[in-house]
Amino acid sequence: MKVLVTIPTYNEAESLPHIVERVRTATPHVEILVVDDNSPDGTGQIADRLAAQDPGIHVLHRAGKEGLGRAYIAAFQWALGRDYTHVVEMDADGSHRPEQLPALLGRALAPDGPALVIGSRYVRGGELVGWPKYRELLSRAGNLYIKACLGLPASDVTAGYRVYRADILRLIELDSVEATGYFFQTAMTDRVHACGGKIAEVPISFAQREAGESKLSGNIFVESFLTATRMGATRRASQVKKLFTSFGAS
Repeated sequence: MKVLVTIPTYNEAESLPHIVERVRTATPHVEILVVDDNSPDGTGQIADRLAAQDPGIHVLHRAGKEGLGRAYIAAFQWALGRDYTHVVEMDADGSHRPEQLPALLGRALAPDGPALVIGSRYVRGGELVGWPKYRELLSRAGNLYIKACLGLPASDVTAGYRVYRADILRLIELDSVEATGYFFQTAMTDRVHACGGKIAEVPISFAQREAGESKLSGNIFVESFLTATRMGATRRASQVKKLFTSFGAS
């Protein structure tokens, strides 16, 4: 098992050194790729200094901010050009606890070989720490709605703490994944499911970010709701069409 932990950054100068140190302590055998979108606060330069001190840390500099999805796709493509067997998504802000990564990696190595392991807030043992109640209710309801629309076999389809097998990423046409923001995680879950990959979930404690400012907004949740609705409606229409076609042929 050769693991690459990918950490997208944009103005994470305050949190990045600490999160990298925690990853190194919790999982000394993994390598880290910081994907920086030309952060004005110098995050990219901090990442370069960390990489100069540790050969297991790499940095991918991008020209500017294009969204979380594009940053992860760039990271996936970077990883697939090397010999990694698993690729991890992790936020730089401390909301994903590196101390829980061994549990995710352990599940990824289980005999059933899941293609995707999601660090889930909404399975038994998972929890949200420090979230206001309205935001928790919005997140739970959104996950239930998206899961119902798309028929996905997971409780936390929007979660961003996850482990992919490299071979499933090779099956996905990454350049065709259009979602760039919050819906990216759902779109990737959907692609894994469509490829026949097994999806497993491991409970995590998901906390409020420890440093910096949140990049989520109400518009992001509305976009996810509308996208899931559109995708679900298209699939239902296709299923109905196939049903009528089969009746007509019989």
